[in-house]
Amino acid sequence: MDVNQAIVKILEDTNRVHHVFGSTGQVNASMLLALRDSKKIETVIVRNEQAASFMACGYTIFNPENLGVCFATGGPGAFNLFSGLAVAYYDSLPVLAISGYASANQRGKGCLNESTGLNRTPDSHKMFSATTKKSYIVEDASQICDIMEDALNTAFEGRPGPVHIHVPKNITIAEVPNFRPVQIKVKPYAPKPQCAKAFANRILSALKQKENIMLLIGYGCIRSGAQDEILKLIDTFHIPFASTMDAKGYISETHPLSLGIFGTTGDPRAMAYFETADVVLALGNSFAENATLLFKPDLYDGKTLMHMNIDKNEINKVYPADYAMISDIKLGLKAIWEVLNQKDALPQAQKVEISHHKWFDLPNKPGSGKMHPADVARVLSEVAPENAIIMGDAGSHMLWLSEYMKLDQNRRYQNPGSFGPMASHTNGSLGVKCANPDKVVISGSGDGCYLMAGFELLTAVQNNIPVIWVIFNNGEFNVIKRFLLNMFNEHAYMQFMNPDYVAYAKSCGAEGFRVDKIEDLKPVLKKAIALNKPVVIDAVIDAEVYANMNQSM
Repeated sequence: MDVNQAIVKILEDTNRVHHVFGSTGQVNASMLLALRDSKKIETVIVRNEQAASFMACGYTIFNPENLGVCFATGGPGAFNLFSGLAVAYYDSLPVLAISGYASANQRGKGCLNESTGLNRTPDSHKMFSATTKKSYIVEDASQICDIMEDALNTAFEGRPGPVHIHVPKNITIAEVPNFRPVQIKVKPYAPKPQCAKAFANRILSALKQKENIMLLIGYGCIRSGAQDEILKLIDTFHIPFASTMDAKGYISETHPLSLGIFGTTGDPRAMAYFETADVVLALGNSFAENATLLFKPDLYDGKTLMHMNIDKNEINKVYPADYAMISDIKLGLKAIWEVLNQKDALPQAQKVEISHHKWFDLPNKPGSGKMHPADVARVLSEVAPENAIIMGDAGSHMLWLSEYMKLDQNRRYQNPGSFGPMASHTNGSLGVKCANPDKVVISGSGDGCYLMAGFELLTAVQNNIPVIWVIFNNGEFNVIKRFLLNMFNEHAYMQFMNPDYVAYAKSCGAEGFRVDKIEDLKPVLKKAIALNKPVVIDAVIDAEVYANMNQSM
């Protein structure tokens, strides 16, 4: 068994990898033969390695037990993986990147694709070390099992994240003399008992004193799989809850205690209740810019902030926590319930009066007469079936989707997170679909995002990955235009040309539709879902309206 075969065998044995995403090159070409022979892993060859890294993120974003895997040749191919690994690093996604590297006897000589840092070559080891939890170089075939074991455990341990392995050209086909099974043993991140007791007692105290409590649900809850524990807390004590944009839809937005989204584009209902809240229990939050009204310094003044996060570095990073718990969210809430269940009697559920204003229910801002992007978002959530996944990319369409979709029936939404590269979810949606073949996956893409990387439509067609792309077509960088108008009352270089997306889709072997009337969108979207093949929907929208903002950008 050579190194390539060993890597594939280890990935197979994890039962966490059924798809890998990558591209070809001289340094890693022999790995493709090992992947070809796998009976358990499907290999998706992309048009650009950056897309492979985004697909690897998508493969694990809603499937916490999955390991996203991407691979590339050394040098330029490897460097194309950086954007996706940065997303994985920011957004706590377990991703393994494998790339080629110069053979030991050729380093420093300027061989093809060299990135050793020697003699004016770029240093990929330093670069990957700065963009992942850990980067490795396999210097001997006998190291591969140890390195793979450490890498996989590092990816899943504590706060998940990406790891990277360099495999030098001369090592790839070297025989492994000591192959062994690899063990993934991730220690549970349970809270200290005194922290659970303090949290439980403060919640009880707030209920007894009739203080207003709210939950703020972050993406860490999704990674933890804490839905049942959160609902138990909400329903037992009638605690209203809001979510960050990253956790939209994790708890049904039709729940009577749902406040909607909190933050810069937050629902009026969520923002109003937050003003009255005495206690905020923040679960799995990193307090990102759009969830804090641009890091508003006094946001939590006069409130008790209870912050639970698996990463100790997130505690007190933006706002000092009155109560802090370093824990996996599911385990933290279970520990709190263990304390509560020991009480002789629990307080009665609080009586809550909250307004019912969410953006979804409010009238649109007047536009020019073209399709209003708010209506496009509404239709998406009306038509998307149970368990559907909608992926927003970076741009104004992401804001419209987060504001005007109403998600229930375990329908889910995700935006690119704080790193936020354009095109990440335009391509990442393919990874999501590979991980969730039984669910409808829709990419809400801006036209700017799609133009950056829409050629992966060919990848979807070739591999029969039935994603639906709804392109919000306004011919401009709308959210940046608004930023310039707010700051300077003028803008520049915001408009661009779009192709005939229908013709493009059909030329790739996909189906394409153009919609410019809102009454036509619903039947087109239903048809696209029924086709169960890659589909592009060119949704022509109004460029003269802007998403709601609670604070100027």
